[in-house]
Amino acid sequence: MKVVLFCGGLGLRMRDYSESIPKPMVPLGNRPILWHVMRYYAHFGHKDFILCLGHKGHVIKDFFLNYDECASNDFVLSGGGRRVDLLARDIDDWRITFVDTGTNASIGERLLAAKPFLEGEDVFLANYSDGLTDFPLPRVVRQLERPGVVGAFLAARPNTSFHFVCQDGDGVVERVEDVVSADLWVNAGYFAFRKEIFNYVRPGEELVEEPFARLMRERRLVAERHDGFWRGCDTFKDLQTLESLQARGPAPWEVWRRREVPPTILAAE
Repeated sequence: MKVVLFCGGLGLRMRDYSESIPKPMVPLGNRPILWHVMRYYAHFGHKDFILCLGHKGHVIKDFFLNYDECASNDFVLSGGGRRVDLLARDIDDWRITFVDTGTNASIGERLLAAKPFLEGEDVFLANYSDGLTDFPLPRVVRQLERPGVVGAFLAARPNTSFHFVCQDGDGVVERVEDVVSADLWVNAGYFAFRKEIFNYVRPGEELVEEPFARLMRERRLVAERHDGFWRGCDTFKDLQTLESLQARGPAPWEVWRRREVPPTILAAE
């Protein structure tokens, strides 16, 4: 299945980086966050990507046009540096389509811009380009096998530290609860769509607002809950958390580094 990744946002909460690079290119270890998201999909056998570019999209293009396999793979150097023999590769069998979808476009508009590159695809995947997880991807794809379902996505626990407040009509506080321990779930991306999704998206709309509202009215949208690891990289604090996890050995989202047989790739027909 093809994977549409939304890479064009301004990333204002990562302003120190957004002045020079787009947020998906913020480095995490020796590769940008975007690479980690793509490597996750490749682990499950999905290696045909459509990158919806916007803010500083040329930086993403330049990264892949000048890709250095040695940065993330073992290799043998010989001949005084004249010969390099790679012992492994990571993007050699990837196919990447780069599409300029506009600097200020919404996610819905970016998805519509990717439509011409999805001709013939009954089912495809889509995602933001800054959230990492250890979620077993075939589970969300399997949701599309349910009758009438057009879209499915990952629902995860929020991981920010704050409390939410419930009040009555007079403003009297009835409950204060930690958001992490509460029974709350957030849209974590990792979408799976049937091609019929384009019947629900209008020009200028944000994907999770009007289109999702139409799907919900018809009971055609489902969410797959995941209690495991998920974290979006929206702030420097998020980045520091991810860097700390990676420094301790295979990070939770690095499913490709686990010593296990890759899961069976499930496709919805």
